[in-house]
Formats: sequence, C-alpha cells, structure tokens
Amino acid sequence: MDRIIYLDHAATTYTKPEVLKEMLPYFTEIYGNPSSVHSYGRETRKALDLARERTAKALNADPAEIIFTSGGTEADNLAIIGTATANKKKGNHIITSSIEHPAALHSCQYLEKNGFQVTYLPVDEYGLIDPQDVKEAIKENTILISIMTANNEIGTIQPVREIGAIAKEKGVLFHTDAVQAVGSIPIDVKDMNIDLLTLSAHKFYGPKGVGALYARKGVRLNHISHGGAQERNRRAGTENLPAIVGLGKAIELATQDIEARNEKLRALRDRLISGILSSVEYTRLNGHPTKRLAGNSNFSFEFIEGEALLLSLDMKGIAASSGSACTSGTLDPSHVLLAIGLPHEIAHGSLRLTLGDENTEEEIDYVLEVLPQIVQRLREMSPLFNQDKGGKIYV
Repeated sequence: MDRIIYLDHAATTYTKPEVLKEMLPYFTEIYGNPSSVHSYGRETRKALDLARERTAKALNADPAEIIFTSGGTEADNLAIIGTATANKKKGNHIITSSIEHPAALHSCQYLEKNGFQVTYLPVDEYGLIDPQDVKEAIKENTILISIMTANNEIGTIQPVREIGAIAKEKGVLFHTDAVQAVGSIPIDVKDMNIDLLTLSAHKFYGPKGVGALYARKGVRLNHISHGGAQERNRRAGTENLPAIVGLGKAIELATQDIEARNEKLRALRDRLISGILSSVEYTRLNGHPTKRLAGNSNFSFEFIEGEALLLSLDMKGIAASSGSACTSGTLDPSHVLLAIGLPHEIAHGSLRLTLGDENTEEEIDYVLEVLPQIVQRLREMSPLFNQDKGGKIYV
C-alpha cells in the first residue's frame, strides 16, 4: 500500500489541524509569560484561563481544580505521590490494581520504598476489578485508592462510579488515571465521585508533552517539583502555553458528540474483531467483550512472537503495537496480560490494534486480508507449531 494504516491510536494520536491552528500564534506572536504583569503576560494569561475553563467544563469541574502538567506521567506522579505524602499523618496505605499504567505502578512502588503500604488488587480474566475487592481492601490507615478508568492495553472500562462511591463512603481519596478514557467515554468527576483525575492531550488529538490533573477543591497535595508558584503553587515551572492552548481546544473537540464517534468506532472495531477471530485459529480476544473502549482491540496469537508480528505488519503498511507504548522497548511480556491469566508464551504473542477518527472499512478489510497470511507464515516458522499431513502438531 502507498500509505500507512495507522492502528496505534492508544499510543498517540495526531494533532488535529484546528488544534494546531489555535496553538500557532502562541509560538511567535503571543509569547508573553503568563506570570508577567504587563500586557503581553495578561494576554497569555487569558489564553491559559480559557484552556483551564475548557478542560474543567469537559470534566464538570471548576477551573481552579485543574493543574496543567507535562503529561499523564507527571500528573499520575503528582496525584499519587503528592496526595500520599500530604496525607501521611492520616495513614500510609494505598490501594491500586495490578494492571495500572507504569506511571501509577512505579509511583506506588516508590512510595513503598518510603514507608507506605500498597495493596495491588487482582482482576478477572477480562481485566475487570471487583468493587467488592476494593471495599474489602480498605483499612483504617487507607488514604488513597488509585484505579484507572480504562486500561491502555486491553481497553477494559472499570466500574469507576461504583469504586468512587465506595471511596466516598469510607472517606478515602479516589484517583483515576483517565488518560485513555477522556474523549472516549463521558467523564463527570462529581457524578463519579472522583477526587483526582489524570489526562494527557496526545491521546485525544492534542499535542504531546502536556497533560492535566484534576484535583478536587480541598484535596491536600504536596509538590513533587520545586520552584515558582505557578498553577496556584501546586506545580512549579513556566506553563507550556502553546501546548496548553492545544489541550484546551482538543479536549473541547474530543468531548463533543462522543457517542456518535463511538458508534462509528465500535462498528469498525467489531468488524475487525469478528474478522480476526473467524479467520485465525488459536486466537484470543483480550479484555472485556463489551465493557471496552470503542476503538480498542487486543489479541493473543498462540505460537508466534509479538515483535515479529509487528515488524511483518509494518512491512505491509500497518502500524500497530504489542502493548503499552511506554514499555514497547522491553522484551518482557505485558504485566496486564499476565494479570488476566495468560501464560508467558501466549502473552508474548499479543497485538493491540486501536482505531481512530480517520480509519475506514477499507483499511480494516486490508488488515483482515494480510493479517491471517502473516500469522500463518510466522507459525510455520515457529518450533512450537508445525503442519503435517495429519493436521497441526504441537511440539
């Protein structure tokens, strides 16, 4: 094919033209520091305030509750480490899940090395957390629950509203990493009883290098970076104004007509899933069959290795992923796939295909044409899978 079929939107999206258009003047024409008191600074402060208002509106929050960051990773760190250290006099126990993004997991592991206790809840075969498990894990010294809204690898959507209600009832702060969810499912921090929420612009057609943390008014939050008094003295450093302007525009666009966009994505996703499962033997769909993000599909193909599959697809003009973009440089199997019960050898043969606004039926049909051929070729090369006259022999 002459062009790449991009099926890795969970890793990143492109920046939409209307978002870029709104950003451009803040590189060259309107370049004042928002902290300056002169006219240049006042003009950029207006743009910063507008982006904060747009972000807050998308979440049903107050603008004063939005803290701009360098992305989802910093926001996760600020939410988990910042609230844990600020509330350590109340307790030192944190609850999270075994399938969180590394930004959340590594923040929890850092806290464990510094005197905190962390409970990592298991998930079922679909990657779902049981709210009852959350409730039973709460102790007198529990100060924070951190459960992602939707998984970045397998797309499973968690019962966030129920977990938020439990946290509120028990007087425990509730943080959710919603990096994959914002723009894909409606988010209402008040209705869902969310105290802290993480988001990142490049997941919903905004620029890279910018994100935000929603922190409910009254939540105690310590610095994790030290310097100036920007972001109401909660995140030091001069704001990345062009990127923040882009985030504000992107989240405004992404949260309009979510269901209409999801209807299209679900149709393409289901066409892809049914086509692969019906044409490729010894294949498993990972994640919940219905409680999943509209654009997410994740498969495990037995007897092959995911990296070889990705390279073969790339040679055919198909860009995909074998898991989280943040860990794709490692050879270890996905911690998410291991957590849902897959053995190492099957977890290694995973493929994540995530759809976006520009994908078409023709592109899906092309994937369904070439993928079975690639899988068959790789299996024939595998020492675990051989074809004989009597059929398939597993060695």
